[in-house]
Amino acid sequence: MKIWQKNVDVNKDIETFTVGKDRELDLQMAAFDVLGSLAHVEMLESIGLLTASELLDIQKELKHIYSDIAAGKFTIDDTVEDVHSQVEWLLTQRIGEAGKKIHSGRSRNDQVLVDLKLYFRSCIEEMVGNTTVLFEQLIELSNTHKDKLLPGYTHLQIAMPSSFGLWFGAYAESLVDDMELMLAAYKICNKNPLGSAAGYGSSFPLNRTMTTELLGFERLNYNVVYAQMGRGKTERVLAQAMSSVAASLAKMAMDVCLFINQNFGFISFPDELTTGSSIMPHKKNPDVFELIRSRCNKIQALPNEIALMTTNLPSGYHRDLQLLKENLFPAITSLNECLEMTTYMLQHIRIKEEILADKKYAYLFSVEVVNELALQGVPFREAYKIVGESIENGTFSPSTQLNHTHEGSIGNLCNPEIKDMMNEVLSQFKFEKTTAAIEKLLA
Repeated sequence: MKIWQKNVDVNKDIETFTVGKDRELDLQMAAFDVLGSLAHVEMLESIGLLTASELLDIQKELKHIYSDIAAGKFTIDDTVEDVHSQVEWLLTQRIGEAGKKIHSGRSRNDQVLVDLKLYFRSCIEEMVGNTTVLFEQLIELSNTHKDKLLPGYTHLQIAMPSSFGLWFGAYAESLVDDMELMLAAYKICNKNPLGSAAGYGSSFPLNRTMTTELLGFERLNYNVVYAQMGRGKTERVLAQAMSSVAASLAKMAMDVCLFINQNFGFISFPDELTTGSSIMPHKKNPDVFELIRSRCNKIQALPNEIALMTTNLPSGYHRDLQLLKENLFPAITSLNECLEMTTYMLQHIRIKEEILADKKYAYLFSVEVVNELALQGVPFREAYKIVGESIENGTFSPSTQLNHTHEGSIGNLCNPEIKDMMNEVLSQFKFEKTTAAIEKLLA
């Protein structure tokens, strides 16, 4: 029987439909369910709902279950509905009546809320770590290739001179802003909903501040109704932050697909990192970046998917919310894979030299000529007209000398400043605080 079930057998088709993929997806939250229970039972003992000896027995067995999960030995039985039920059932089987007491002051609603927040918190740490590695790779490439020029485009038309230093650095700085959004998502995930029960609190004298500290949360979700309203909102905010990272990766992937094209020929990769054609022996396709582009475009749809699944839901818990895991959990895995693969590919990127020596790029320098005339005292609009007419009549003779010195330009990339911005954002996550709390809880 289910932990909530009374003396009525549930129709098997109804059970299959309502459980859905929960058992499979809940395995990813199993370790965090145990952590939430460890904090909860320590609090229950402090308010007299468990004896000291019961607490020791429960803690010892919960830590055994945690070890089994870490070792890949934990499963959710087909006769059990979810991870919370499985952990409580195992505990009761192994230590007896004390195991039945751990649900006091809790509902499956706040139990899954705390599991999700702990899980998301861990996922964010992994995504931030992978983003940081990619960021450092981009900064290194920007510094290494800062003097190598390439065409800049607007409207996909040749525009002005750019450089690989600018190109790589642009995506590095883009990731900084992405991490600002991820930090906002982390702050929302790092609030404790435990003790909100079914969304209306409990008549037990729960110490919610204690569980907040034990689990390393920054603060509480104070209002118990709002704690429940956070389900769906938390997922949507996290999806928005993920979407921002994905947008940066998708745009870079599109650039790579263009730049590797023979009509551009700005970059290349070793043959073993590209794929061929079944009939065209010359092909070296950028399949990795095409898949990164598509995967990340799919992730950019995620906030809208979640918003539509939760639109017009009133306050309180609704079973609709269960399905959010099916959309969000695989997307987290996919984004991490895209971050890792982008870093790996960029470690092997090859940059073409002297791209702008090709005559077709001569007009890239038209603005330089206009600016030179302006520096000589010719009004800018008049200089623009003079150069435009020389282009039209075929007498344009470009000056290819570049003198860009302002902040963020070809000659002054400001990569140290970009790194400082990233470090400032990263320092605010304070992952070490949550890690220390969890280690203490498991000690």
